[in-house]
Amino acid sequence: MDAVKAISAGMLKEDAPVVAIGNTVRVHVKIREGERERIQVFEGTVIAKNNSGIAETFTVRRLSFGVGVERVFPVHSPNVVKVETVRKGRVRRAKLYYLRDRVGKAAKVKESI
Repeated sequence: MDAVKAISAGMLKEDAPVVAIGNTVRVHVKIREGERERIQVFEGTVIAKNNSGIAETFTVRRLSFGVGVERVFPVHSPNVVKVETVRKGRVRRAKLYYLRDRVGKAAKVKESI
């Protein structure tokens, strides 16, 4: 078990992004198309964080053309270039899955001042 911890410790990012539930974030992701690489931005609300260590992930939800889109990003992935916090949200839950059932302004998270 110590060997697994030692290997995974080498793969952890030194400057891992700090994401909080309810925050609106802009995630810059490296996309590979054939031999070319480009950076795509995915902006939305953080609705969940899972696990810890090398397997740590966070889920971001956004509306795209009226359809809810959720993406799960590994925190320590080399494909996640950077995570910017656009605005901080004030929530009282660890998981915001209830936002899936809400439409329009009801799906917003209040801003922390």
